[in-house]
Amino acid sequence: MLGNFGYIGIFLISALGFAIFMVLIPPILRRSGIVPKKPNPTKSSTYECGMETVGKSWVQFNFRYYFFALLFVIFDIQVVFLYPWAVAFKQLKLFGLLEMLAFFLILVVGFIYAWRKGVLEWK
Repeated sequence: MLGNFGYIGIFLISALGFAIFMVLIPPILRRSGIVPKKPNPTKSSTYECGMETVGKSWVQFNFRYYFFALLFVIFDIQVVFLYPWAVAFKQLKLFGLLEMLAFFLILVVGFIYAWRKGVLEWK
């Protein structure tokens, strides 16, 4: 039993050491001269499309972007689940078919709900 915890301890120590090492690499490289530090006002300026910003830089995005992104992720995940099911369809038989029909039903209900709420309409 102690051997199993030893592996976990080694893993935690190595993960912590790796994290500390990654944080310390940039200062070590800068002090050694491998990475030069040449401050310049151009480097410190804000960059956005090669032009200076005009007006407020704080712009609220339309929330429909997020809904479209979530719907894309949902249907993308559907394809990810659909491919292994199609590959193993012969072994799954009727149970696999009913399981996938339930999965599609849940997605269709969600799609209809989003459609009724007007999420898919761009205003």
